[in-house]
Amino acid sequence: METTKLASYDRVTELKAFDETKTGVKGLVDAGVSEVPRIFHHSSLKLSNPKPLSSDFATIPTFDLGGRVFEDETKRKNVIQGIKEASEEWGFFQLINHGVPLDLLERMKDGVRGFHEQPPEVRKQYYGRDFSRTFRYSSNFDLFSSPSANWRDTFACNIAPDPPKPEDLPQICRDVMLEYTKHVVNLGEFLFEMLSEALGLEPNHLNEMDCSKGLLMLNHYYPPCPQPDLTLGATQHSDNSFLTVLLPDQIEGLQVNREGYWYDVPHVPGALVINIGDLLQASLHSQCLLLFFASYRMFLLFVQRLYFIFGVVMQLITNDKFISLEHRVLANRATRARVSVACFFTTGVRPNPRLYGPIRELVSEENPPRYREITIRDYAAHVNAKGLDGTSALLHFKI
Repeated sequence: METTKLASYDRVTELKAFDETKTGVKGLVDAGVSEVPRIFHHSSLKLSNPKPLSSDFATIPTFDLGGRVFEDETKRKNVIQGIKEASEEWGFFQLINHGVPLDLLERMKDGVRGFHEQPPEVRKQYYGRDFSRTFRYSSNFDLFSSPSANWRDTFACNIAPDPPKPEDLPQICRDVMLEYTKHVVNLGEFLFEMLSEALGLEPNHLNEMDCSKGLLMLNHYYPPCPQPDLTLGATQHSDNSFLTVLLPDQIEGLQVNREGYWYDVPHVPGALVINIGDLLQASLHSQCLLLFFASYRMFLLFVQRLYFIFGVVMQLITNDKFISLEHRVLANRATRARVSVACFFTTGVRPNPRLYGPIRELVSEENPPRYREITIRDYAAHVNAKGLDGTSALLHFKI
């Protein structure tokens, strides 16, 4: 009987049938599914959840930027030192009193929820896999290339360096998206200043490398899952970006993998979750790896499988001084949908023949470069050839 069931499973046909509905995972839930379709099933290895022996063993740090902390030199140095240690040990931290108004955070989450909970006929107008569009909505950007689909829907928008035209955005979330991302850009520039100082560089170093120039916004919707032990909201991955700013809601689900254990990222009211990307870990010496991807389409395909937060890019340019840890999102066990807003400081432009390697100020005889110099074309070709296997492309370029 089981053999017959396996033989009758045609994954490609089921993927196409799901995609052609243009209503995503939300459509399945609205239809009243009681079982998770096979296309969403993940292996037991990916679903395993080893936890540290004690909840007090370690925790992702939270920093308060409020008050007059940056008018007091001692307090300022303490915050930068704390962010430095968090970036070296976790690649993740949370910020409160970060300058983004709390009511705007709530309106942004309401806007995401409002879009995804519109009638199917309205959402279908935006559904598609044309990555050249400024605004696009779909379920799993890598639906046809990944081994297993994730239990979530997403709408994406390119924010910078070329801002979207207001008329290209859905009215239900247009104004709040534009308002929120202005604050995120300002926060990103400020964070890159602090990270530069944490690395012992001039405050403007990372911003002058254009690390804050490109911004991609992904707005996720995780519907309640009838069988959350069979699937994930987002597969284990690290972010191929410089930096990620994540706005979560109160329903937890994000986990960070540290030393083989999965740590839950706790909900902190009013907080933004910040994480380091792969490229900042390895760091480039003359300009940021904004040129990392051969095309924006490649970036989207890659990042959707690997997901986000303090990113591979940041790890690269800092010669492993800052780390980009893998993370994932569990399937939603709550009765209400979970939403999150992820903003990635990264971009994709045409590759050039220049060689790139770790920032020169961060290497010495005692701390030699850990990555060989590469062209962006070689890096992009390797990423494309190895596929979406959940491993970091940086390993191939280690010395």
